[in-house]
Amino acid sequence: MIKNIKNIAIVVIGLISCSNLFAQQDPEYTQYMYNTMVINPGYAGSKGYGSLTLLGRSQWVGVNGAPETQTLSFHTPLGLSNLGLGFNLIKDELGPSEEIYADANISYTLRTSEVGNLAFGLRLGGRMLNIDWSKGNFQNPDVVFNQNINNRFLATVGAGFYYYTDKWYLGLSVPNFLRTDHYDDLVESVAIERLHYFLILGRVFDLSEDVKFKPAALAKIVSGAPLSIDISANFLFNERFTAGLSYRWDDSISALINIQVNDRLQIGYAYDLTTSNFRNYNSGTHEVMLTYDLLKAPKLKSPRFF
Repeated sequence: MIKNIKNIAIVVIGLISCSNLFAQQDPEYTQYMYNTMVINPGYAGSKGYGSLTLLGRSQWVGVNGAPETQTLSFHTPLGLSNLGLGFNLIKDELGPSEEIYADANISYTLRTSEVGNLAFGLRLGGRMLNIDWSKGNFQNPDVVFNQNINNRFLATVGAGFYYYTDKWYLGLSVPNFLRTDHYDDLVESVAIERLHYFLILGRVFDLSEDVKFKPAALAKIVSGAPLSIDISANFLFNERFTAGLSYRWDDSISALINIQVNDRLQIGYAYDLTTSNFRNYNSGTHEVMLTYDLLKAPKLKSPRFF
């Protein structure tokens, strides 16, 4: 009994302290600047070659029912057609819920200048929602909340634009326009999904021949909720090793490292430390990422660094 009360208290404190007083509905990522297609379908094919990304995120380690996310994404240009095609497969677990997302992303790119490109993206797919209330920390006596949900299919329709050059990028997207059912961790029930708007931007500055500065930012706008902002500052050394810090407003500070193992393989890791009182109840968040680029030859790799 005491253990259950403690778990409930931990979750309540975490939701209040780390979710800016609104529920976490879509998965969060610290390495969003390397995992952009999950946020914006306009990114599909923008590298100029095929790219595969695997990402695993374990949030609030030590808290029962904390978010766990695994992501697989692949995108590639389609010949010389200015079209890009990409796929996302995501498994997201939170409390008693498990959601599996599968979507296809297609983009069309317009060259607006000698160095810039404007891509428009469309996302079509769906997700399977499963909820097992026996896994929750709360035992609600209402029979409605005690009815499990098994493999409920919910469609996904999203869109975005992505403008990029060799040195900077800017994107705006809505991953899903459809307001369908979603697990709401704040009230431990099923609720209607809010619209999420993502604004992402970044820049590469040459500090010297061997050092580049790569600031980036992500703003998440959710209807009826406070603005969520991520700001990161990374330094790239010899085009191989990246290290930096990231800050999520009123939530966490993160350390990031990224290693370009060779011309094809890139490995990244991020550790989030909660900045609120909730840090006393968890051991932080771990996020591991692996990217493999399908280059025809090393010399064809784009000089872009995002």
